[in-house]
Amino acid sequence: MKQLVRLGKKPSRDGRSFKYFIDYTDPNGKRIRTSLGHADCKKAERQRAQCERELRMGIVEPDSMKLSEFLADCVDRTRRQVKEATLEEYDLTMRQFIETAGDVDILSIQHVHGERFIQACFDAGNRPATVSKKVGNMKRLFQLAVERGQLETNPFRFVRKPKSSQGAIHTYTDEECREIVAKAEVLQIGAPFRWDILILTALCTGMRRGELLNTTWQDIDFDGQKINVSPKDDTEHTWKWDIKDTDRRSVPLTDEVVRLLAALQAEQPEGATYVFVPPQRYDRIQQARQDGKWTVKQGKCPVGNFRRQFLLILSRAGIKQGTFHDLRRTCITNWFAYGLSEFEVMVMAGHASFETTRKFYMAIRNDLLDRARKASSEAMKTISGTHLARTP
Repeated sequence: MKQLVRLGKKPSRDGRSFKYFIDYTDPNGKRIRTSLGHADCKKAERQRAQCERELRMGIVEPDSMKLSEFLADCVDRTRRQVKEATLEEYDLTMRQFIETAGDVDILSIQHVHGERFIQACFDAGNRPATVSKKVGNMKRLFQLAVERGQLETNPFRFVRKPKSSQGAIHTYTDEECREIVAKAEVLQIGAPFRWDILILTALCTGMRRGELLNTTWQDIDFDGQKINVSPKDDTEHTWKWDIKDTDRRSVPLTDEVVRLLAALQAEQPEGATYVFVPPQRYDRIQQARQDGKWTVKQGKCPVGNFRRQFLLILSRAGIKQGTFHDLRRTCITNWFAYGLSEFEVMVMAGHASFETTRKFYMAIRNDLLDRARKASSEAMKTISGTHLARTP
């Protein structure tokens, strides 16, 4: 029979003594840890056994369940506590795990199933970073089961995430940015919207694609020269959309971008809601919403053929490598290069920690390399001069 109350030791701050504690999950599913206040082994065991008896008088141990049943239960309990995108990730990862382990009893999952899952992900062509994220999702799902009393221990607790090397951070040079904007301005015939204004806004604010495409005219403060990045509710005029990482932030606009946005607003029909969603596309989305054919996932990128159009712009600009997200990386790198502090860059980027900003978004600008090269050159003059003086 599974033990409901666990006995543990907690060392003192100086490490010279310890006290016992009991750890258990109450009938409401809440994790409880209570210090017993002493180091008497026999007394602590009696207290643990007493707590165990009290729990068993009012608790029926949970029935075993298949992984698919556990997933449905977990999603139902967690809904509205985390973002919809997170739930989608959990759902997809667990379904992939079930393909590997089978739809077996959750109590039968062991460490070896985690290792097989990792190998199956690699066999399917997943990159190490992707596999690492999936392992993290599984760890979290099974930890929730432990906290809810559905599992005694987390079978993934010792499963190690595969190591992945950090690739080079790609940004656009100043010259490339000018070329991209110039070619985007020409590509207005047949294009879904003003690509040049969208790209300039991205370079100015560092906003993500989804943030830009879900910006409404109410989000733009023309007087304050800023955009207020905020989530959207499912209303008559807006569809449901959530921000990644942080909930809200404000990002700056330059005089030029403010002028371009004001001109764009003047071109749109009165009462237009979204800045970068063309009126015709907006009408089609509204019809799809009425017909029940619109999903939260579609709201992340409400403009069709987005990637294909942007790659066409890069091609015409003579740029072989790049993504729309690299505009964000370019902006964030420029913020830091031109004097913003680490904390300021993190806040403006909408990251929960600066580690994310540093690891994935900050590249070394060419002008920094030039300055470093010049400094090394000056230093090497002295070193070389000393060396030549000693050479016969």
